[in-house]
Amino acid sequence: MKKIALITLGCAKNLVDSEVMLGHLDKKGYEFVNSPKEADVVIINTCGFIQPAKKESRDTLNHVLKLKKAHPPKKIIAVGCYVQRDRERLQKKFPDVDAWLGVNDFDKIVPLVEGKTFSHSPRCFLYDHNSPRILSTPLAWTYVKISEGCSHQCSFCSIPLIKGPYQSRTISSIVEEVQNLTSQGIKEINLISQDSTYYGRDLGLEKGISLLLRELVSIPQLKWVRLLYGYPEEIDDSLLEVMQEDKVCSYIDIPLQHSEKKILNRMNRSMDGPRALKLLEKIRKKLPDVTLRTSLVVGFPGERKKEFQNLESFVRNARFDHLGVFTYSPEERTSCFPLGDPVKETVKKRRKDRLMEAQVEISFQNNQKYLNQQIDVLIEGNLKENPEVMVGRAPFQAPEVDGVVLISPSENISERANSIQKVEIFETDIYDLYGTWV
Repeated sequence: MKKIALITLGCAKNLVDSEVMLGHLDKKGYEFVNSPKEADVVIINTCGFIQPAKKESRDTLNHVLKLKKAHPPKKIIAVGCYVQRDRERLQKKFPDVDAWLGVNDFDKIVPLVEGKTFSHSPRCFLYDHNSPRILSTPLAWTYVKISEGCSHQCSFCSIPLIKGPYQSRTISSIVEEVQNLTSQGIKEINLISQDSTYYGRDLGLEKGISLLLRELVSIPQLKWVRLLYGYPEEIDDSLLEVMQEDKVCSYIDIPLQHSEKKILNRMNRSMDGPRALKLLEKIRKKLPDVTLRTSLVVGFPGERKKEFQNLESFVRNARFDHLGVFTYSPEERTSCFPLGDPVKETVKKRRKDRLMEAQVEISFQNNQKYLNQQIDVLIEGNLKENPEVMVGRAPFQAPEVDGVVLISPSENISERANSIQKVEIFETDIYDLYGTWV
């Protein structure tokens, strides 16, 4: 049986698609290897969201194709968002790639590997509780994708072009999947979507995400559920109310993109800085221990020195716990593409660095409140660099994007893995916390 290596690029949503592809291949008995050098078939799940992601995808294809020449035979398959968006151009650039698959047909990966024909789906693939899936995350937690696509019309975003309009899974399908996962020992579920607060509208549900969370918190074996990626205008009282439940992590990731009305109008977004600050105040009042994360874009067409200075002031006033900053990337076929890319890359980078410097100070100060406190930590495993130290996350730390908790050596380390433990914090830095077992 052929050996398969699957390389996942991009976001957590891509990771779930890769896990489902692995599930289908596993059912057919394929063997999986980590190194492309050892594989007969290499699958690259590409990202095509912005220019840096596309470059990473091209670089990965080039690297694997070099391996193909050095260690034949190999079959190279490119799949995912970048393929969906720019297949013809990629096929011309990489003629030695053996097969291509967009985002509509991840469940057809087996016939693709085997060189068989199959019927193509007209819409973006969205898995359900019956889909086979091989988890690649630590044993303690995983992602659950609740929808695909997006029905917002942000002028800079290519997601609707790639994946089409929003389509939700049913509540019953999500609940059944979470029940299955928690029965396998998963403690934390991270709900992901392009906009999780939009969930259920296409199914005719009002306040769908609140209904879903209420169903999930009733699952006895589930310890934590985290909601990722919320649209600011859709953070309402019903959501904040259900987020007061013990099992729901008091954590909200609200990508605001910018603070200036002029820039937001061009982005086809509406929540400017003053309104955002009022929203943050409301959230913090309803959820006093909330952790807030956002992402911002610098260098958008029309962002002058004044707009950036106001954005920097907004960051200092908002005092987010976690912040991601992206430099503007003009994307073909988006509605703002005709605006060009007038802000120099050096200026974009300088502005990004300025915001991150401001955030470093804020994050460090925010972390200080955990000093000498006892907190719950989900233990993921051992630190690779020092196996005697264990790594975990608190409810205010999302996987893969935020800091971690590092716990000093002790006895019975193996018994603590994949469980929630009390840890006392004795030191903090910008991102990470350091603790000892209680």
